Amino acid sequence: MFASIISETAQQFGVDWPHFLAQCLSFAIVLFLLRRFAYQPILQILEERRQRIKEGLANAEQIKAELAKTEAARQEAMNQANAQANKLIEEARAAAARVLEQETQKAIATANQMVAKAREASEAELVRMKAELRKEIGRLVVETTAKVTGKVLTVEDHQRLAEETNRQLAA
Repeated sequence: MFASIISETAQQFGVDWPHFLAQCLSFAIVLFLLRRFAYQPILQILEERRQRIKEGLANAEQIKAELAKTEAARQEAMNQANAQANKLIEEARAAAARVLEQETQKAIATANQMVAKAREASEAELVRMKAELRKEIGRLVVETTAKVTGKVLTVEDHQRLAEETNRQLAA
């Protein structure tokens, strides 16, 4: 009964069983050939491509990680360089302050030496002038005494009067 319904329906639709079977066989052969020579290579190519994309993404992640590591190392190097530069600047400032202090001390010492030399020169000049003044006063005293007394003084008188005058001036 079921077979008769199928047979009647097939005849109604114009199914020719030998052609139908030949077409099914042709379809199966084409399907096998397409699957074997077209579909399998395409699937294989797609799988290879999927693997390459997966590897590319993994490489991209690895590159990102390495880039982040490199950036961190660069930042650390920059921080160390900045710290070292700041240290050098501070050392230079300290050295400049020391040099300034040393030069100031040298200038003060030089000024003190100059003042001391000037004092010594002044004192030496004062001593020389006092000696010269004593000689001049002694000469004037001898001259005045000679004029006042009206007599000619001997060398011994000159020396005695000069010594007396010097003693009185020193006191």
